[in-house]
Amino acid sequence: MKTRIIKVDQLNFNVFDQGTGEPIVLLHGFPDSLKVWRKLIPHLLAAGYRVIAYDQRGFGATDAPIGVTNYRSRNMIADLVGILRTLHVTEKVKLIAHDWGANIGWGAVIAHPELFSSYVTLGVGHPSAYAKAGGFEQLRKSWYAVSFLASGWAEKLYSRHNWALFRKFTRNNPEASRNWLPDLQRPGRLTAALNWYRANLNPYYWESQAVKVDRTVDLPVLGIFGEQDPYLSYAQLRNSVRYAPQLKIMAIVGAGHWLQLENTTLIFQRIRQFYAK
Repeated sequence: MKTRIIKVDQLNFNVFDQGTGEPIVLLHGFPDSLKVWRKLIPHLLAAGYRVIAYDQRGFGATDAPIGVTNYRSRNMIADLVGILRTLHVTEKVKLIAHDWGANIGWGAVIAHPELFSSYVTLGVGHPSAYAKAGGFEQLRKSWYAVSFLASGWAEKLYSRHNWALFRKFTRNNPEASRNWLPDLQRPGRLTAALNWYRANLNPYYWESQAVKVDRTVDLPVLGIFGEQDPYLSYAQLRNSVRYAPQLKIMAIVGAGHWLQLENTTLIFQRIRQFYAK
């Protein structure tokens, strides 16, 4: 996983870029970094693709600008476009994204459909479908997002007692000790990560969003869902077909949230089948 630092709009981004074939871009979510793709990347490279993954702003070895408004979704979409330009990617890209990265992925294919040939979302539905999913299931699974909005209080709550609540929230996932906590324990980094929620879920910031998320996506889209995902309801992905007519959904029995780590081979097979069609 050799990476390099590139500068896009005054921010330093940690980027992985290997392979010489058709480009695939991977977008991670919260609380990850590009390391979350470490098991899937070798499969994609072996299949002949050029694989591009990067630490999004606020995560990993990429810069973490101060201030909630720096983490509006339109900024992350601009980061993606700028990185493609800086890496001289001129052909259409296959996009694969997870968690918050999948939200950014939806926004990117809505705002810049000319840049992408297809989209694979791991778990997360179209923003409008997510917003309208309603029901007790999604409300129950989204409790943490509300707590993240409390600036200062959330940082103390989740980091106290050796990050006990954070570990419980992530169900004692081994990634916590291996990757997440070493990143989030750095000064300002937990706040940067939580600012993704504060900038995009707090109504105070909505009016300045540039992407009209209710737009239809006309690209081929594959949605892969873990039936035991503790954070997402199936309805928000299933109902996304209203906004993405070419959406195909594959549900994996017994799978959780981090599909690319826990179900790597199966995920790769499903993606390859999707591309073949």
